[in-house]
Amino acid sequence: MIPPRLYIEPPQTEDETSFWTTDEEVAQAAAFRNERRRREFLTWRAIVRRELGRDTRIAYNGLGAPILPDGEAFVSVSHCPGRVAVCLSPNRCAVDIERADRDFSRVAARFLTPDEAALSSDPRWPGLVWCAKETLYKYARRRNLDLLRDLRIVSVRPSSDPSPCTWTIGGQIGNEAPLRLSACYDGDFLVVYIL
Repeated sequence: MIPPRLYIEPPQTEDETSFWTTDEEVAQAAAFRNERRRREFLTWRAIVRRELGRDTRIAYNGLGAPILPDGEAFVSVSHCPGRVAVCLSPNRCAVDIERADRDFSRVAARFLTPDEAALSSDPRWPGLVWCAKETLYKYARRRNLDLLRDLRIVSVRPSSDPSPCTWTIGGQIGNEAPLRLSACYDGDFLVVYIL
């Protein structure tokens, strides 16, 4: 069984991913109009196979989330311009990554409650809340969750974790038990994950 791991890497070229990706995946990627999207699509698959083996099968569940149908691990994927993030874990996991310079002010009213806004004065806080709620949404594995009502951020504190984790965020899905999310600032990127 693999240990829980988070991988954050720049998108690779088709040549760089060719050893780890299938002909079918390369054909799927070729259908994307956007070069950045093609590279992200192939990169996360290359990361998974590099870590788990070249024959690792990748599929999607009914929600459109990636899965490893042979049960080697749980997988979660996120990407934004310039980075691809992949979580691999023996347990359910989730990740979201965003550029730190993304302006969340125009959409904040759709995901950030006044109580959540009051938890931190860090200028990156709205972006971290966005990433945390996206991570909770992926972790929940169900549709139609409201970012204001169903997904809540209840606490934030500096992390005592010696990894690159900078903050520990407490989050909650509906009335379920609180979850511990790890958050870091990786250069120009905000990353929130549950491993």
